[in-house]
Amino acid sequence: MTDDDNVPAPGDEPTDATRAQVLADVAALPNLPGVYRYFDVRDAVLYVGKARDLKKRVSSYFQKNHGGTRIGHMVTKIARLQTTVVRSEAEALLLENNLIKTLAPRYNILFRDDKSYPYLKIESHKFPRVAYYRGSVDQKHRYFGPFPSAWAVKESIQTIQKVFRLRTCEDSVFNNRTRPCLLYQIKRCSGPCVNFVSAEDYTLDVNHAERFLQGQQQELMDDLQAQMMVHAEALRFEQAAEIRNRIGALSRVLHQQAVEDNTGVTTKDADILAVKVEGGRACVNLAMVRGGRHLGDRPYFPKHVEDAMALGPEDDDAPSTPASPEVQVLEAFIAQHYFDGAPRASHAMPATQERQGISGRPGDSFGGVPPLLVLSHAVGRALIDALSLQGGCKVSAQHQPREPRRAWLDMCIKGAQLKLAQLLAEEGSQQARTRALVEALDLGVDDVDTFRIECFDISHTAGESTQASCVVFEGHKMQSAQYRRYNIEGITGGDDYAAMRQVLTRRYARLVEAASRADPANPARLPDLVLVDGGRGQVSVAREVFEELGIDLGRIVGVEKGEGRKVGLEELVFADGRPKVYLGRDSAALMLVAQIRDEAHRFAITGMRARRASVRTGSSKLEDIAGIGPKKRAKLLQRFGGVRGVGNASVEDLLGVDGISKELAEEIYRVLH
Repeated sequence: MTDDDNVPAPGDEPTDATRAQVLADVAALPNLPGVYRYFDVRDAVLYVGKARDLKKRVSSYFQKNHGGTRIGHMVTKIARLQTTVVRSEAEALLLENNLIKTLAPRYNILFRDDKSYPYLKIESHKFPRVAYYRGSVDQKHRYFGPFPSAWAVKESIQTIQKVFRLRTCEDSVFNNRTRPCLLYQIKRCSGPCVNFVSAEDYTLDVNHAERFLQGQQQELMDDLQAQMMVHAEALRFEQAAEIRNRIGALSRVLHQQAVEDNTGVTTKDADILAVKVEGGRACVNLAMVRGGRHLGDRPYFPKHVEDAMALGPEDDDAPSTPASPEVQVLEAFIAQHYFDGAPRASHAMPATQERQGISGRPGDSFGGVPPLLVLSHAVGRALIDALSLQGGCKVSAQHQPREPRRAWLDMCIKGAQLKLAQLLAEEGSQQARTRALVEALDLGVDDVDTFRIECFDISHTAGESTQASCVVFEGHKMQSAQYRRYNIEGITGGDDYAAMRQVLTRRYARLVEAASRADPANPARLPDLVLVDGGRGQVSVAREVFEELGIDLGRIVGVEKGEGRKVGLEELVFADGRPKVYLGRDSAALMLVAQIRDEAHRFAITGMRARRASVRTGSSKLEDIAGIGPKKRAKLLQRFGGVRGVGNASVEDLLGVDGISKELAEEIYRVLH
């Protein structure tokens, strides 16, 4: 982003009367803590901030000469302000965070509110199953986490399989086994499906696994050693050897993952946060310690870093030296990562969840606040106090820890540096590829940062379940939220030309119609470049569609396979009559074209396979039966192990499913046969 992006466009600046009203509103502000919001002439929010003294803080924006800086550009855009008075700085922090998440202001540091943290789930059952889980939780099951990545959950599941031998199979598989699976043979499961372990012994293993996940490792080790001695004294040497092996496996895991301080006391729950700012971008690396085990790390990359840093510290009583960019980013991350909107007391966490090792309430975006934060930079005391109020327990922060927490922080800092360097390298490479393609095709694009490409591909299996995909490249990266799939109907199976004609017409006829209406509220924008996966035939179809719609033919480019269909020998075919272009195997432009083309192919083929599977298994038929809702459908699939199992079931078998009447069972049988 350049400084030119922040220069107000004509009509964006408020009038003198509006400016005078803003200054009058500022003069009337109280000397109380609160939160303020700035809006432009279009009533779009520019910035959200907090203050111990609203009048002092807000006045500083209008009393100082900010010149041509980013903050100066922002101040020239302010057409209106709103303030909310609160009782304390902690309340101001919470309200500010809520508004930032809701409004996504242009000049605030913004972190994506990632709700995809995975959990480890132990399902309620006579023989409970351990599983990987994402999504909203069901109170009847037990959840442990959150974990920073899917890898961390799966590693924990592998540990539980090795040490405690809990099952991981689905109930539909478990209920229909007549002999143990391979996991039993390699000593990763105790074989409850065929009663190789009693319900009592299996329940004991589950309890041990829960204690391991809760961080009660030493108590668990002591209990296992006591059990081993009891078996040995009773001359049950095989059982004693089995427990000995478990103790050894558990010891190895704990030795690899435990985090202890100099007194030998294990750090059970902590988050380690390191920040790195460089090249106008920032990375916050979060490493999690839960139950005394280091679970791995996860990077976060905020938006609007340069704009927000230009505004300086948000504390009006801060020293004259501005807070460093790292501190500003870290404080923004902590507020947006841990605050969920309102302070809660210690009793807000149900006792069963607290006992089960869940950090925070299930379903929270980020799983609550651990009692210890190890930080690469010191943050404001008020922020940590607000975290304690939010979590209902005392939260402490360290930014100069001793060994071995120092070692973990150093690793986290190194991770932040590496991941930020990787991001900058990838962004630089993508920008170079975009520029290379624009120059190679002589497109005359003024701003490569807004250069937009849409790419189409057709996928089917011998004419069955034809689907077309449209993927979008803009801002030097793929925009997956804008991808679209199109089910192609009414054509001869396998006619790729007719499929391409249909998808291009459906895609661009609507855009052309919207552009003719010139609706400023919903501006229609055609892509700068349209890629079709194919040679002259596909390009000819695209040219006909664009001629009918009155769209510039110079936008169409076909990606034709080279000699022998070898990668790197592709040629570009143009709809406007230009000769074909071979960019060269090592061309950055060809790399970008291949990346987009391959993504369109992947997106099309995955959609086609899903549609084909749905047609072949008849799942849509089951969903269309009157009286079969999601719950009954789930019960049927679970009971018979899938749609094919339902289709093979007799009416009598179907009657054995809870909620299926005789009339409904007969209807299911009729539809599926």
